[in-house]
Amino acid sequence: MIRGMIQPVDGQHIRAVADACMMPTYRRQPLVLVRGQGTRVWDDQGRSYLDLVAGIAVASVGHCHPRVVQAIQQQAATLMQVSNLFYTVPQTRLARLLTQLSGLEQVFFCNSGAEANEAAIKLARKATPPGRFEIISALHSFHGRTLASLAATGQVKYHAGFEPLPPGFRHVPFNDLAALEAAVTPQTAAILLEPVQGEGGVHPAALEYLQGVRRLCDERGILLILDEVQTGLGRTGSMFAFQQYGILPDMVTLAKALGGGTAIGALLARRPVAQAFQPGTHASTFGGNPLAAAAALATLEVLVDEDLPGRAAEAGRYFREALAKLAARQPAIREIRGLGLLLAVELAPWPQATQAEAGHGHAPSPVPAESLAPAVVDAARCRGLLINALGPDTLRLVPPLTITPQEIDEAVAILDQALAEVTHRACLPRTV
Repeated sequence: MIRGMIQPVDGQHIRAVADACMMPTYRRQPLVLVRGQGTRVWDDQGRSYLDLVAGIAVASVGHCHPRVVQAIQQQAATLMQVSNLFYTVPQTRLARLLTQLSGLEQVFFCNSGAEANEAAIKLARKATPPGRFEIISALHSFHGRTLASLAATGQVKYHAGFEPLPPGFRHVPFNDLAALEAAVTPQTAAILLEPVQGEGGVHPAALEYLQGVRRLCDERGILLILDEVQTGLGRTGSMFAFQQYGILPDMVTLAKALGGGTAIGALLARRPVAQAFQPGTHASTFGGNPLAAAAALATLEVLVDEDLPGRAAEAGRYFREALAKLAARQPAIREIRGLGLLLAVELAPWPQATQAEAGHGHAPSPVPAESLAPAVVDAARCRGLLINALGPDTLRLVPPLTITPQEIDEAVAILDQALAEVTHRACLPRTV
């Protein structure tokens, strides 16, 4: 009887069952995705979509990369999970490769970016002198949805309904070194920053800012934690975003792309800092389990062997040039920003340049400002392109790092059509 209840029938049935049985924590698009390969996914009706969401920067090596699939299949038939009270081969090999790639000497494995940031916060407090407990992070940052990582997140909208949050967190404007320095107190243990603010709108840190933060931390004896959950592992055009800034942080947090689609997170730290963790101070039952570690190891090997960071840098330049040409003929685009293949397209609140099309002396009826970017997301999806909106006016593009110039051209062409549809609809004469 239970099997019959959960057998897939069609997309409408799956959506109805999901809405009835799952907590409403996501605003889902009306798609049931059943298969993925490379930069594309397919829905239950067999329709193909160019995927520029990629699990929100997860599928960096593409959906179902053959080497990752093979590693998972082989490991699943060998050993999937044992306690971290024992050594395992995939976890050890993964730790060694991460330390070699990052220059940070030790790793703690967990299951997500939020968990990695939680571990970093705990380690910062444990590794600094008694009395130091404060973590300074940036306004508009995003570090996770557990209580401590939520407290570190500098966006009030995510705090609502969960107060009181854990104390000991302060927020300052991003890219403002003077404000950051002014916020430091004798209680400051660490500064936690994203090299590129992802959920906050895709805003890269200025070179002089991150370098200044590193100097400030050195001068004050403060730990520098970089949240590279979204930027790490090739996304920005280098294996780690911090490598483009010429600095070495004390800790780095990873997740998203690390597992090639499987759930795994990691905290990397300099050895003197990492040694503050001892048996019993922190743990994770499933962290770095053999199955996830094998997938992550294969993913990292693909990133290195196929030089996907280099390809991301090149593809990112090509994509930005194509978007700049699109902006020249689409006045609804106000700004294009990002690093590598972590890109944002900010839209003007009103498509002013097309208002003349309304004609006949009628004032335009624009798409409401709070729904302009979501309207473009919907229009693009109907044409076979998946993107997502960061708030009312910003689109985020985080495709697999394997995306080709031809696929970028296809994506830009669809985005052009979607923008034209939305801005045209926005400027139609009002009906009486």
